Amino acid sequence: MLCTRPFRCLHFAAALLFTIQLSSASARGAEPHWIRIDSDHFSVLTDASEKRGRDAVVRFEQMRAAFLQLLLKTRVNMPEPISIIGLKSDDEFSSVAPTRQDESIARGGFFIAGDDRDYFVLDLSQDDSWRAISGDLCRLLLNYNYPPTQSWFDEGFVAYFSSLKLNDTQMQIGGDPEAPGPPNPTSRNSRKSFVDLLNNSTWLSIPDLFATRLETATTKGNTGKPLFEAQSWIVMHYLINQDKLSSTGTYLGLVESERLPVEEAIQKAYGMTSAQLGRAAKDYFQALAPALQAQGTVNAGGSVPDALKPAAAPVTADVVGTSTHETREPEAQAMVAEMSLRLPEHREQALKDLESIVSAPKGDNAIAHRALGWDHMEQKQFDEAVDEFAKAVTLDARDPLTHFYLALWKYREAQSSGQETKGLANMQQDLHIVLDWDHEFAEAYSMLAMAQLEGGGLHAAVDSMRAAIQLSPRNQGYLLNLTKIYLAGKNWDAATALLERLATSPDPKVASAARQDLQDIPFMKKYGVAPQHDAGSRAAAQTSTLSSGPSAQPRPVPSSPPAATQPKAAPTQTARSSEDANDENSDQPPAQPQIDRRPIQFVKGKLLSVDCSQAPVAILTVTAGAKSLKLRTPDYKSLTLIGADQFSCAWTNQSVSVNYKAGASTSGDLVSLELH
Repeated sequence: MLCTRPFRCLHFAAALLFTIQLSSASARGAEPHWIRIDSDHFSVLTDASEKRGRDAVVRFEQMRAAFLQLLLKTRVNMPEPISIIGLKSDDEFSSVAPTRQDESIARGGFFIAGDDRDYFVLDLSQDDSWRAISGDLCRLLLNYNYPPTQSWFDEGFVAYFSSLKLNDTQMQIGGDPEAPGPPNPTSRNSRKSFVDLLNNSTWLSIPDLFATRLETATTKGNTGKPLFEAQSWIVMHYLINQDKLSSTGTYLGLVESERLPVEEAIQKAYGMTSAQLGRAAKDYFQALAPALQAQGTVNAGGSVPDALKPAAAPVTADVVGTSTHETREPEAQAMVAEMSLRLPEHREQALKDLESIVSAPKGDNAIAHRALGWDHMEQKQFDEAVDEFAKAVTLDARDPLTHFYLALWKYREAQSSGQETKGLANMQQDLHIVLDWDHEFAEAYSMLAMAQLEGGGLHAAVDSMRAAIQLSPRNQGYLLNLTKIYLAGKNWDAATALLERLATSPDPKVASAARQDLQDIPFMKKYGVAPQHDAGSRAAAQTSTLSSGPSAQPRPVPSSPPAATQPKAAPTQTARSSEDANDENSDQPPAQPQIDRRPIQFVKGKLLSVDCSQAPVAILTVTAGAKSLKLRTPDYKSLTLIGADQFSCAWTNQSVSVNYKAGASTSGDLVSLELH
């Protein structure tokens, strides 16, 4: 139709264009919209508004700063990646939340611990849902930044930290963490407040409190877990607000490292008896109790004690720098499903969601394949796992978590099969990629150490394992792995001292493994290898705690030097007469392996040529000054390589460093090869 009134037609066209744009915007608004908000130390993935997402990341930065301030620290280790997911509605949150009865879930948050990363999931439709996981974050940071302690210290500090309240400019801490809040029909909390418990119970003596382990606290009478937690909280409250936290560090060092009796350690650290310390804590509580009970009704500027008054936040919202990034819906959904795989009740649905994502032409992404590979690996379906990881690398070769899982896959497969680790050089390369991305990833250092040990690099293995321990000082699995390195290097004194400490570990699996290794040391000194044990005792000795978070996950640890450091067993000796046998020492084993006692030697020089005529055997000609060596590897595909992705039979005139075991004349057996 022709328009005879141009001015009117112009208005009509504009109106039509506006209607189309509005309709398009409405359609876009109906689609899920995901963003990632990054700060200096945290990242939040959310489908809520940018403001809600930024508020969440600011609160995490403030909690981290509050932890630093309370423990008088200048830095915080965060040796595992932390993933934070903020969901915009209660329905979304409920669909992925654990089904257990849990007060924190009712408050809008939950935590999942892992040895590869930790998850915090929040319902951002609820105000201050971050408070539901503040105790979990505190416990995580304690595990990574404070030496092993007695249970009362951790429980008291976590309870004190859990009372934290924050806004953009202020914080308040020290209230009763179990105090009843506003009426909440979904709340399942039936516990008494700490103030009520302490007012109506007979307190434990300080020696009894300090000697109690959380896992042994019973639910009976005055020794029950609730009172233990409440009294730990008020003692910590007293120590923090009376500037006695440094004295507490001295006390813990005396009892944990020097093994002094509790009473003597208290006297030396605090300058008072345990009875005086108990009386001081109780007097402190009685002076504070009225204000604690009245919290929420007393004005902040009134008669509130200094210990409960609001103060400036350690970091204010206006100084927290953030950046916002759009995230494609299939990738965001894959990240949510990847988290849900870790909850048994949601695993089946998460797998369906991931399969749906990868089957959609526009949805396929590396994150989904990475998640499917992780699940296969957890089920020990190693062939299927590596297929998924390969697809993930094809889609995104730079994803560091995929490289981590590729290394973990090799480690787990070797443990499952009892064979040498396949592609040891590639495993180390993957771990170096991971550590370039996150130089505080303790688990990557631990795995790298075990790979270096298997490749013959004892000194490098010690350095890497010590880095893991420094980042995660409470992880006794790492300490147990360090003893394996000491034993492989015949550093008997260092291994024995550490194993004696671990033999008294509260973790029964760690203690059992340590006691077994202590018993094996005389045999290892005599014969050079660890003795064989029956399957039951070996399984018990090979399990150790590798994750120290609130929900620590067990993980296997080798109970003897890695396969690459152990020689093959010789054929069984022929049977002898009982008379001959009786003449032998009782500890003489019926069959002895042939022990390769040759030391590992190092040389730096030129790789002149490689002879692969008898593949997979390869013979390398290496010169160092006037010396020429013929070094043999029985399978060049399994040779530990550094500085190259794969072995090449065409290498000539390459600058190299080699570890080898010397043979006759100028021959030898290769242990590892590094190209420069």
